[in-house]
Amino acid sequence: MNSDPQLDATQDEWLIDDDVPPPNSELAPELLPWRVLIVDDDVDVHVVTKFSLRNTTFKNRPLNFLHAYSGKEGLSILRDTPDVALVLLDVVMETENAGLVLARQIRAELNNQLVRVVLRTGQSGLALEQSVIVDYDINDYRTKSDLTTQKLFTTVISSLRAYDSLLTATQSHIALQLAMAKIKELRAGLDRHAALTIADEDGKLIYVNDKFCADSQYARQELIGSAYLDLFSEAQRLLFMQDIWRGLQQGQAWQGALQARLKDGSTLTLDCSIIPLLDTQGKPYHYLAIYSAISA
Repeated sequence: MNSDPQLDATQDEWLIDDDVPPPNSELAPELLPWRVLIVDDDVDVHVVTKFSLRNTTFKNRPLNFLHAYSGKEGLSILRDTPDVALVLLDVVMETENAGLVLARQIRAELNNQLVRVVLRTGQSGLALEQSVIVDYDINDYRTKSDLTTQKLFTTVISSLRAYDSLLTATQSHIALQLAMAKIKELRAGLDRHAALTIADEDGKLIYVNDKFCADSQYARQELIGSAYLDLFSEAQRLLFMQDIWRGLQQGQAWQGALQARLKDGSTLTLDCSIIPLLDTQGKPYHYLAIYSAISA
């Protein structure tokens, strides 16, 4: 019995097309599906791939399939959809090496180092596989005849796991850069309005700002590496060790007045706040001192 071509086309369309969430969707990122781009000039490959992975989830997120039938179309989709997690990429399409060209464009032209690229080819051969893996920044190489449903599932999950780890690391790096920039900005603001010193865990000075040098009359090279307590009189050192240092070593901030000796022998009363900077174990590794007011 002959099938209705229009009905067949409708069924194929149902199998292939997905409701694609827009890139700027307001849903929380953890609720969005993983975007998987299939780039292959064979419609049957799209249909079978989607059918084989129809119930696949990773971290409770389903897969959302995007479809391209040439390297050029794949590049266009990737340019407009930067959050694609995985590309299942054919090699031979509009040209014999269209997939390899796209693989190189993904890394070089789009500068997309996060997306995982898995080559699927009908051409077998160990020498060819090794050459492609060495010469192109791809993450896996599979022959279509060897890629069973189970192997496809394993490949997709391992690729998504790698993408998720890279994305998390990248986001953490960006957050760290922003935090460091903020710290630099805050320190610059403090430098303009307050004298600052930083001592290491042993009480040796490792940083002094220009204002502290000016107020204390010491050059920076005279202060770096010296003991923080050398700035104070004998009586002040005893007070510091008995009443202040113990609390600082326990991670407790301190605020009060200290009398410092200047280079010319005179003294200054410092309105001082000392803040322990703690490591991941909760132990102080640096001590930040802020002198908000200095008076004779």
